[in-house]
Amino acid sequence: MNESRERFRREREREKNTYTSPRLALRRVLLLAEGRQFREAAAIVSRLGPGVLQSVVSDLPLDLLIEALPHSAHLIETLLNRLISLEVSPRPEIQCESVAWRLVGLLGGDQGSGLRARTSRLASALVHYAPDSRDAIDSRRRQLDAAVQGLGTHGLTADSSGTLISLHVAMKNELQRHVEVYKQALHKLEELSPVTVNQDPASSSHQRLLALSHADVERRLIDNKSLLTIVDKPALRQLPTLVASLAARVESDKAVLACIGQIKRTDPTLDLSDTRPVAGVLMSYSRGCAAVLSQMSEAEATGGQSVVPRSPTDSASDGYHSDSDDSHQHPDRSKLVSEYASVWARAAAEALPALAALEPLRPTPHLKYKIVFSVVVLSFRAVISLRDRRLSEVKALLGVNEETKANEATVSRLIVAATRMLQETAHSFPLGDAERTVVNQVLNTLREYPCLASCAALHALVAAATRAAWTISLHSPPLRIDTDFTPVLMNPEKHVRFSAGELKDRRSDLIKSFVWPALMDGNRCVFRAVVLT
Repeated sequence: MNESRERFRREREREKNTYTSPRLALRRVLLLAEGRQFREAAAIVSRLGPGVLQSVVSDLPLDLLIEALPHSAHLIETLLNRLISLEVSPRPEIQCESVAWRLVGLLGGDQGSGLRARTSRLASALVHYAPDSRDAIDSRRRQLDAAVQGLGTHGLTADSSGTLISLHVAMKNELQRHVEVYKQALHKLEELSPVTVNQDPASSSHQRLLALSHADVERRLIDNKSLLTIVDKPALRQLPTLVASLAARVESDKAVLACIGQIKRTDPTLDLSDTRPVAGVLMSYSRGCAAVLSQMSEAEATGGQSVVPRSPTDSASDGYHSDSDDSHQHPDRSKLVSEYASVWARAAAEALPALAALEPLRPTPHLKYKIVFSVVVLSFRAVISLRDRRLSEVKALLGVNEETKANEATVSRLIVAATRMLQETAHSFPLGDAERTVVNQVLNTLREYPCLASCAALHALVAAATRAAWTISLHSPPLRIDTDFTPVLMNPEKHVRFSAGELKDRRSDLIKSFVWPALMDGNRCVFRAVVLT
């Protein structure tokens, strides 16, 4: 240790102000980085001229500096800013994607304010040095969110009678029905009269058909009607739907494994033990992507006090990412929580009893919980989509598009102003489009239950849920609904047991299903999820 200190002291005495030798500058930076004195190394980099800097960067082991993040954030940030300010040309190849993905991993696992402060300036320098890195992270985040949503496609499906069962059981039953029907059809085809089927092609000529007698036509009608009765059965029409569901599940799992493969390639230390939920890994990196995108956007919104992401979807409260842990700085957030809680109260007091009273739903008593849960999740997705469309329309109306050479900061201020206007009119803004979207999705998914279309309590719940979701989605930073349904045991901090007259008050901590999602403020649960045990 004493020898290292002595080496550092001797090196500090040399070349205190400027470095004209690339070899000496590189040696000095490496020595300081090896001793984890990254700020001192950054000070050296900040004094290098263009030629020396370009030479140093080409030999600098950036992969080791990336592994040392967040401690090396100041050094990498200084390096990027120095290259930008000196306009070094050609620009050295910096592993910007690796830097960005390392930040994603760090912020996804720990979103504390201290870590964010240490990495925000690096994210700013990164987006200025390599603007494409922001689009790459945004694209990756969307892939991760889509993969998480795909995990939810492996649920129950309705069979021909409307009963919710496993897809594979439904497919087995359907195929067995097909086999039986096909055997009957083959047997019937063997019994058809010569009038109906004849191996000679000439028997089907126009002249031959015009020569048929009344008895021949009557016989042919009976044969074809009998065959049609066998093969044209409503119960046999579900197979294409089941096959499409199976194909969707295959694609969903392929997307999940592709995302995990990308993560493993950038983070070889990733723990993928058999007991770790894969959704937790995906959502962690999705949150990291959202955090990095937020930091990059902050660097561009230099003209205003409010900070918003570059794209409205970057602050979406769709249940897959969180943008802030500083909820205590926003006292009005308690109003949002109260509004969310009141929607659940309406669901429990009005919607669930009304659904339970519908005769077609009585054979499947748990379906009403799934319907209520779907309403709140679909409401958040519908209003976020509506919000994005309205903000896009504002930009289009003012001629802002991808081809417009508009100032990024000006566009950001425009989105801030438009969002503020939506916030001020949140309780009166027309949400008919979002409500119809939610209702149609529920009805199309449950076509076997047309009675849902006339359930007034369900429509009222949709209206209340979309209004609450609209208000929450416009808040900055947003609250989010938690769609991490991987826990199998109750957590008193995040779950509360639902009890109703028809359910026994089970004291088991094993979660069977979710009735209402939790509301999260950063990493803190502000409204616990309602679950069945």
